[in-house]
Amino acid sequence: MSLWFGVVTLFPEMIEQAANHGVFRRACEAGGVTLATFNPRDHARDRHGTVDDKPYGGGPGMVMMAEPLLAAIDEARSAAVAWGAQALVLLMSPQGAPFTQAQAQALAHRAGAYILVCGRYEGVDERVLALAVDAEISVGDYVLSGGELPALTVMDAVARLIEGNLGNPDSLLSESHLDGLLEYPQYTRPEIVRGLGVPSELLSGDHKRVADFRRQQAMVRTLDRRPGLLLEAGVLRDPQDRRLLAEVLEQRRNAAQDDAG
Repeated sequence: MSLWFGVVTLFPEMIEQAANHGVFRRACEAGGVTLATFNPRDHARDRHGTVDDKPYGGGPGMVMMAEPLLAAIDEARSAAVAWGAQALVLLMSPQGAPFTQAQAQALAHRAGAYILVCGRYEGVDERVLALAVDAEISVGDYVLSGGELPALTVMDAVARLIEGNLGNPDSLLSESHLDGLLEYPQYTRPEIVRGLGVPSELLSGDHKRVADFRRQQAMVRTLDRRPGLLLEAGVLRDPQDRRLLAEVLEQRRNAAQDDAG
């Protein structure tokens, strides 16, 4: 299984430098991922490389022009076909659907080619969406200067799911959001750090006890930090999960009563 990413960006060096590290770099070196960048400025119609203009109807800021963007996307499509696949075009946009682990898994499972379009300024000409974009993706409810960081986020999340790209593939089995929960707390040597120790369950050598503790802590952490995820994950339908969660909630109630007394 392999992936091809074509990134349409005004700052190709930003993508190339950031992708030259860690898991993504290893994936490229191993052949699991191929990366290419395409600059709309290469398709500008004047000697200044103009890719933006004032919005029709007035308003602040500038808008990325349709024609240079569309030409860069066309160039990326041709490169994807030469690689061996028809590309899905994804626009990085705050108006897009929220990017989730499930979506990353779906993109990784599909494999093939993806063109990630990085907007700048106040956005892109709407006709680019109508003519060339298959879907919009948002990495969060906030505003960034451009789509490059979201594109890198999507590429990293997807590439690490391709078999052989992680040094230890078992790492995928216990990550946050894999089953809808946040990841359990992790500890390593030394056993005592500034007076704080490691939970006794993790030192017990009892595999079931360790597994139950980690599952319990994952549910508690999700309940405390992202309670909506706990309901979405459907873990409360499982009797074992309900028992583990009830145990820790009972402990909390007893501790609160002791403090109050």
